[in-house]
Amino acid sequence: MTTTLDSTIAKKQETFLSHLLGNQAFWVFIAIIVASLFLSQATDAYATTKNLYNISRNFTFVAIIALGMTIVIITGGIDLSVGSVLCLCSMVLGVVMHAGYSIEAGIAASIATALIVGAFNGILIAYIGLPPFVVTLGMLSIARSLAMVASGNTVVFEFGPDHDKLLSLGGGAWFYGIANPVLYMVVLALLTGFVLKWTKFGRHIFAIGGNEHAAILTGVPVRRIKVAVYMISAMSAGIAGIVQTGWLGAITTNIGTGKELDVIAAAVIGGAALAGGIGTAIGAVVGAALIEVIRNSLGLLGINAFWQGCVIGGAILVAVLFDRIANYRRAD
Repeated sequence: MTTTLDSTIAKKQETFLSHLLGNQAFWVFIAIIVASLFLSQATDAYATTKNLYNISRNFTFVAIIALGMTIVIITGGIDLSVGSVLCLCSMVLGVVMHAGYSIEAGIAASIATALIVGAFNGILIAYIGLPPFVVTLGMLSIARSLAMVASGNTVVFEFGPDHDKLLSLGGGAWFYGIANPVLYMVVLALLTGFVLKWTKFGRHIFAIGGNEHAAILTGVPVRRIKVAVYMISAMSAGIAGIVQTGWLGAITTNIGTGKELDVIAAAVIGGAALAGGIGTAIGAVVGAALIEVIRNSLGLLGINAFWQGCVIGGAILVAVLFDRIANYRRAD
């Protein structure tokens, strides 16, 4: 009995270690640490309080949206509209507040807009059967156009009587000097992680991504789950838009342009499999963090910013290769 118990404990320990070493998010986190140590030695500016503060604040906007994107990718879908949805929700917030309404009314209108857009995407995908790529690509253009219509294609920088509240919401540091966007990201990451790991809704998300046909046969409400997933993705973009508006203090119709590429990159680098069935909240966060560290390091090392796309694209390819190797090992 003693031998059996010891072998069981050893097996559990080995399983935990192998799980950790096989976790893509873990290696991305290690890459961030190694890069940070190198940059701290190679440059005088990287390890400064101001630079670290900027890095932690800047990557949160991508990370918040990447949490919603990861959920979509786990189901085997994709959402290309998040950058434009961020712009539309930001503009709705700005226009409502500029008209003299309170910040609460502006946020409510912004979140409602995001949920409507997400529901529209989800219904077309889940009930009509249109491909997620096509639907969200179309919404990318529609949402950006609606943002231009709402603002008359002008910059909005006056937010009515609650102007200062909005700037404090996105640009303040209410808790021990930690930037507010970082606090929001941490809370949302914990909530997303809890939902994915400990709720029936989370299990259904993974079931759909693992084998949608089997999920249907076992009674999973696949269509409703898919609609909810795209609503969550759009809402995460809306939340990021609200926070980023408060940080920037102004809204232009090009805000969020190309953001969808960074968000998808963050999710994939963090371990989400585009084929579906795999992904974590912590992976989305560390993936976004690595992208921002890469951006920051290129500037500090004096490397031409035009190389940024090559480096991030290379990171995506390495992440996908890592996932493919892991899949081969699991198959063996």
